[in-house]
Amino acid sequence: MNESASAIALPDTMNVVEISEPGGPENLVMASRPVPEPGLGEILIKVVAAGVNRPDVAQRQGNYAPPPGASDLPGLEVSGTVAAVGSGVTDWAVGDEVCALTPGGGYAEYCLTPACHALPIPKGISLVDAGAMPETFFTVWSNVFERGRLQAGERILVHGGSSGIGTTAIQLANVLGARVFTTAGTQEKCRVCEELGAERAINYREKDFVAVLRDLTDGEGVDLVLDMVGGDYFSRNLSALRIEGRLVQIAFLAGPQAEVSLAPIMVKRLTVTGSTLRPQSIEAKAKIAANLRRTVWPLVEAGRVKPVMHASFPLAEAARAHQMMEDGDHIGKIVLQVG
Repeated sequence: MNESASAIALPDTMNVVEISEPGGPENLVMASRPVPEPGLGEILIKVVAAGVNRPDVAQRQGNYAPPPGASDLPGLEVSGTVAAVGSGVTDWAVGDEVCALTPGGGYAEYCLTPACHALPIPKGISLVDAGAMPETFFTVWSNVFERGRLQAGERILVHGGSSGIGTTAIQLANVLGARVFTTAGTQEKCRVCEELGAERAINYREKDFVAVLRDLTDGEGVDLVLDMVGGDYFSRNLSALRIEGRLVQIAFLAGPQAEVSLAPIMVKRLTVTGSTLRPQSIEAKAKIAANLRRTVWPLVEAGRVKPVMHASFPLAEAARAHQMMEDGDHIGKIVLQVG
């Protein structure tokens, strides 16, 4: 290691999962690479678990390129122990157990990330389960409570309630005093969403969520919609919002294009916004991490919010994990166990 890093003895190489070429899950292949060295403000994590997320699938398909300077390996969140610290790092020491948002590179035995994007493992949460928390919690907190400005007593509609994002958003919104409604694709998924705190989970294959919400809210609608579907959901989301409502778009599984009337936005004085997490600055993500540690981590340690886990796979079986995510039958998070 270089002189700016403090570290335990590390191997020269590590096992990783690479994307051999854009395409299907079978294009995730095991490989060997040099163990990276932490630079200024970075830590090197010996990975125990790496969360599997939709952006990983999009990157594998060739639809989500890493930002400049980021690792080309998939994996945007990990948990593990600090194996080395770069110069300027004072918050973490070698041996500390952490979970962290990463700019990429999580599908590996060792992963670099800015030290300010790491968080302690919440009391009561296993290292493996903690590997499924950062990407989801960063996304939900920044979009629902910062960008979306959800307040206690307001109503929120969370699409995809059984996803990792959805299960986290339902719990946090409920615990912080909002009325939560959600959509999901099966009765079992709807049942789980309601157990997590949703007042009503709507099976979108059977019912029109706009009509159901109209009935449930005396015709008013909801204050906030968190959507990752896009496509023809866009205009329907506007219909589901009440006056002064907010739509926060975080993905577009049904496509980025939508034909929409601008009239509802003007008449109901709606706010339409959205974000992606990975391209944001180190400073912006550090601020989210600090807010999570102050506001959300105590809720997790009190047992009021938890990661919902569906399955784990060995690192070498990353292709199976991606296939499971694409099949869409899971409830909650999928992780790769590395260490």
